[in-house]
Amino acid sequence: MAFQAARNTRGELIRDEKGDPVARKDAEEPPEEIARALAWIAKHSIKVTDLNDSDTLRRALTALSMKLYGKKAAENTVRRKRSSFSNALRYAVERELLASNPLSRVDWDPPATDDEVDFRYVPNPAPARALLEAVRVQGQRGGHLHGFFGCMYYAAMRPSEVAQLNKRDCKLPASGWGELVLSQSRPEVGAGWTDDGKSYEIRGLKRRARKTTRPVPIPPVLVALLRQHMETYSPASDGRLFTAARGGRVRSTEYADIWQQARKKALSAEEVATPLADVPYSLRHAGVSLWIKAGVDPAEVARRAGHSIAVLWKFYAKILRGQEQRSNELIDSALEADSQDQE
Repeated sequence: MAFQAARNTRGELIRDEKGDPVARKDAEEPPEEIARALAWIAKHSIKVTDLNDSDTLRRALTALSMKLYGKKAAENTVRRKRSSFSNALRYAVERELLASNPLSRVDWDPPATDDEVDFRYVPNPAPARALLEAVRVQGQRGGHLHGFFGCMYYAAMRPSEVAQLNKRDCKLPASGWGELVLSQSRPEVGAGWTDDGKSYEIRGLKRRARKTTRPVPIPPVLVALLRQHMETYSPASDGRLFTAARGGRVRSTEYADIWQQARKKALSAEEVATPLADVPYSLRHAGVSLWIKAGVDPAEVARRAGHSIAVLWKFYAKILRGQEQRSNELIDSALEADSQDQE
């Protein structure tokens, strides 16, 4: 939904006569200090229609590319702010405050960014396994989240996908490779921005149609890990494998804390002081990197990870270029063999 929902004193959503959630701005008077701030903003803001003037628009773009104290903002920050600005202008067009989005008429591009993963800080297989073991030994919660992090590494899953992993999605044979059939994700969302007041939303897979599934073959080590997890921990009432300590969704604050403790156990003091595996998402990067280095076709790597080929190249170009050299050597060998046969 596009607004923050209003709630009563019991925390329940306030709904109109049709049963739809009511926007907080329509149900509550803002506190005095907020009202004063809004009045000040309105007084010192230009009209939306003024953005039709290219000079005014350029000043706005320059402002969002700077920090509050006048220094240049980071490239990704500028791109994110410009994207939000563009969305606001598109909404203004929808509300007929502007005839068209004026950004298309201004020759101004956000700074280029280097989105490639810094592989100096992506753990190789040995430290990745050490980190997973350091998670496992952290008591009951560590044991429970061992499989959570295992899915991120061995299946290169996003945390939101692991959070929604259901028992029915798992094909776990007694031996050999298994398969996870992914169909949903469970990203965290502020409770004030959801229709039901929960701090998450159940969605389809990222950048995929809602009912699209993504089968991911998983190696025997993850099959065994998940089988053991199911034998030790009961799934949630809806079949989810991983839950928070008090039920519900595994929150990022919970698994991030476990992860930081694991880093201190598995890495040296010098490594802990670096960005090496500094966030749990590093395991997903490590898993994808391992597949590429193993020689898996990039198209298959992208499919398993839920990427497009373009996104795969954007983030993993250094590794893929290394694989190109290996492919060139194989082609050279084949051409030499063919030439010898012709002789």
